[in-house]
Amino acid sequence: MNPILIKNATIYAEEETIEKGYLYLTEGRIAGIFTREPEELPRHTQVIDGENLLALPGFIDGHIHGANGADVMDATETALETMASFLPGEGTTSFLATTITQAPESIEKALINLAAYQNKPGQAEVIGVHLEGPFVEKKRAGAQPQQYIIEPNLHLFERWQSLSGNQIKTVTLAPEHDPDGLFIKELAASGVNVSAGHTDTNFIGMKKAVSHGVRQATHLCNAMSGIHHRDIGVVGAALQLQELRGELISDGIHVSREMMQLIFEHMGSKRLIMITDSMRAKGLAPGNYELGGQPVTVTEDRAVLADGTLAGSILKMNEGAKQMLNLEGVAISDIIEMASMNPAKQIDIFDRKGSIAIGKDADVLLVDNEMNIEYTICRGIIAYNANFYEEMDKKNQKQ
Repeated sequence: MNPILIKNATIYAEEETIEKGYLYLTEGRIAGIFTREPEELPRHTQVIDGENLLALPGFIDGHIHGANGADVMDATETALETMASFLPGEGTTSFLATTITQAPESIEKALINLAAYQNKPGQAEVIGVHLEGPFVEKKRAGAQPQQYIIEPNLHLFERWQSLSGNQIKTVTLAPEHDPDGLFIKELAASGVNVSAGHTDTNFIGMKKAVSHGVRQATHLCNAMSGIHHRDIGVVGAALQLQELRGELISDGIHVSREMMQLIFEHMGSKRLIMITDSMRAKGLAPGNYELGGQPVTVTEDRAVLADGTLAGSILKMNEGAKQMLNLEGVAISDIIEMASMNPAKQIDIFDRKGSIAIGKDADVLLVDNEMNIEYTICRGIIAYNANFYEEMDKKNQKQ
């Protein structure tokens, strides 16, 4: 792990933006942020010229099921490593491996596998588990298999948390199935980020859930009660209740451009968390795949079940950032909040991830003004270099 010096880049540091700045990374950490080149560097320092590029903190995807042919529910080391090696190409340097509603034994296999998984150098880091379901509402199941939906069960959750090695950081549930809030309160008290999703509750129900400890809305606008002029539902609650952050799949398919604009104007970048909710077909050709044991048809831009229900996405994080930047009033600093800072704060890892600051993990992106990824550095190691892949493509074409 040689030290890295990024020079001449516009550095979006936590406290300031530095034009033509220098960023020094060593031993997996951010060790220096300078306005001019350091006078002395170790002999083996690798220098990257960031001319005309922006240095941003790595993206954190808090809701992702799969990519490049792999899925968290495959419950294998190979599946997680496949995802972790693929994701830096879209700027993701860490992620919550997300399960889906399934038979308890299938969920347990995935959790046991995650507990045993060792993060590899030069790959995106698995920072925990997002347990999506099975404690959800059947009427809002979406792509969650209805036959495996169950009521909240604290004893079962505690077993799963133990099997995961205490790696469950976020739980998506339908709060109407915990009316007294005992389940939510226990999870929140243990430090778990409780998110309302796949829920049919109303605005009053959401206010009650927030009082119990719910602090997030899962894939906002999807699989939840929408805004009605007599009850503004979960979507309205997310817009109005300041305690809530909302996940947003910014592909222009799950949420229209006009609705994304409305959401941004009402919630702002401080309360939004960009996610992909991607499934195993991300990065692969259109065709037939599966999610949660269900057949999924993937086209050029979306993944759907047989009945047309959206089944996760094939969105890449930097492509979602491009969509957001096309909205009125969205700046690079907003992308950093939504894709890096907020997800880190939401699961209480902002002390080490989510921004460019001295002492934090060296998870850094170099991107152009259109959010194309040039370099991704994961914990001090170059995990993606666009120039390398361009050269490989040229060689393959010649052959």
